[in-house]
Amino acid sequence: MELKNRSNRQLNQGLCSSRIEKRPNTSPSVIVIGAGIAGITAARTLYEASIQVTVLESRDRIGGRVCTDYTFGFPVDLGASWLHGVCNENPLAPLIGRLGLPLYRTSGDNSVLYDHDLESYALFDMEGNQVPQELVTKVGLAFEDALKESEKVREEFEEDISIQRAFSIVFERRSDLRLEGLAHKVLQWYLCRMEGWFAADAETISLKCWDQEVLLPGGHGLMVRGYLPVINTLAKGLDIRLNHRVTTVARHHHGVKVTVEDGNTFVADAAVIAVPLGVLKAKIIQFEPKLPDWKEAAISDLGVGIENKIILHFETVFWPNVEFLGVVAETSYKCSYFLNLHKATGHPVLVYMPAGKLAREIEKMSDEAAANFAFTQLKTILPNASMPIQYLVSHWGSDINSLGAYSYDKVGKPHDLYEKLGVPVDNLFFAGEATSVDFPGSVHGAYSTGLQAAEDCRMRVLERYGELDIFQPAMGEDGVCIPILISRM
Repeated sequence: MELKNRSNRQLNQGLCSSRIEKRPNTSPSVIVIGAGIAGITAARTLYEASIQVTVLESRDRIGGRVCTDYTFGFPVDLGASWLHGVCNENPLAPLIGRLGLPLYRTSGDNSVLYDHDLESYALFDMEGNQVPQELVTKVGLAFEDALKESEKVREEFEEDISIQRAFSIVFERRSDLRLEGLAHKVLQWYLCRMEGWFAADAETISLKCWDQEVLLPGGHGLMVRGYLPVINTLAKGLDIRLNHRVTTVARHHHGVKVTVEDGNTFVADAAVIAVPLGVLKAKIIQFEPKLPDWKEAAISDLGVGIENKIILHFETVFWPNVEFLGVVAETSYKCSYFLNLHKATGHPVLVYMPAGKLAREIEKMSDEAAANFAFTQLKTILPNASMPIQYLVSHWGSDINSLGAYSYDKVGKPHDLYEKLGVPVDNLFFAGEATSVDFPGSVHGAYSTGLQAAEDCRMRVLERYGELDIFQPAMGEDGVCIPILISRM
């Protein structure tokens, strides 16, 4: 994608005041709060529409829950790392294709595990014995049958129940689906992976809404070089103020006034709110006047899950040449999951990915303790495992800048909450994965909402200036399709 190289000087004029509220110049202006994928996309789109944009970001880096780390000497994503749906229908695919970023396919269409299938795996019990492939395949079919039976339960119940409760009802009715011994443990591992997709425990996931997300074709591709190149490309030339934690957003009929933690204020015609759902829930940002009751209800009722990564870097590869390693157990809580990055990137790295209750408990540990916990799980199945030489640990649930990993549908709450969260309020426009009706919890969902919020905001702002005809599509809408580089090693 060809991006214009403009001077930041014109973006700085009239947008910032030191404890004094000013009106900006006669040029249209917007403040974007949050420099994650949604906020950066919105800012880029507005910038390309010749609107003055200032991005306020609380962290000391851009990207938000996209966090590519280079501590090991090569890129590793601590946050988002997949493109879910490697196809032209994916709104983010054209940009990734233009940048020439390679992906590694980890599953095909209709994978029961969503981001991974069973083409390349090794599951073990708690004694370190490998589970026969035939059994894993057989249990996988039973798990799919249980999901289909749960749809019948959904039709019977007027009130919503949890996925866990639905499975209990299915197993009560279908004795042929009730499994024992090792097969039961494998079934729990499947449930563990489903919980990982939502970053939440099965007892909190809505039966009525869990499958409302639109799953795009093409399978799922791991970003081999990380997501940061996408963020950096979108951010090029933008006026981004790091370490600017917003505390107050005041809206008036003539514009908005945004106050940051040090007391400085920024004023503009409108604002795009692109902060994580967890931050909105915590009311770190005060809105004046307060948001409408329906908006606050949407913020309160949407679920925000936690999934973390404990990334272990080893001297050499000692594990099987498979895409993932799994530990089966009596409950999904005790099951474990390791992604093998060596298959995709060639680097000797395993990524432990706890979600839900387990993730919350591990977040209470120090990084060293968390890494030791993950290594202990690995030693359970591979007794001769060597110690890692480096490790990284994410803390998305306790990080004040995120307070969660991504959104999901809670029991008893309607799926249209995503839509309500995305509806503008006067001259405030909302973006982020939790405002995506079709693609919640995904990078391409956040990206698409950034585009939509920018367009809505542009229309609103330019109405005041009588300049609605100046916009030219800026995000590569020229009909050119550049293929994505994707491989299977």
